[in-house]
Amino acid sequence: MALRACGFIIFRRFSEKLEFLLLQTSYGEHHWTPPKGHVDPGEDDLTTALRETREEAGLTQDQLRVVDGFLQTLRYEVRGRPKEVLYWLAEVRDPQTPVRLSEEHQDFCWAQLDQACDLVQYQDLQETLRRAKDFLNQD
Repeated sequence: MALRACGFIIFRRFSEKLEFLLLQTSYGEHHWTPPKGHVDPGEDDLTTALRETREEAGLTQDQLRVVDGFLQTLRYEVRGRPKEVLYWLAEVRDPQTPVRLSEEHQDFCWAQLDQACDLVQYQDLQETLRRAKDFLNQD
């Protein structure tokens, strides 16, 4: 059975620019990623995404606006096992909202699309960020 994780592509509109939130892990190769995590037993996917975002970035459901109509599923292998990650899109209601990292992460940044794609190492996540920006440009 595939490992399953859920999270959010979080963005803000700041100084008329669209920026994505990325967190740098404090373990392994210190890769950059949106907040996400494994689904707990009995937990639905969206609840997992909200819980992980609160735990990893300190952002609560009240501070976010989940964008209807956007859901991306990434599939890849981790240590020889299949993994599936679902990403919804969410906007920080107040662009000045502080990010509070858990011990799982050592740094964060708000990055425009080009910088965000440079930071994330995985092509499927880069494509997800591009799709998010394209989706938002349709608003």
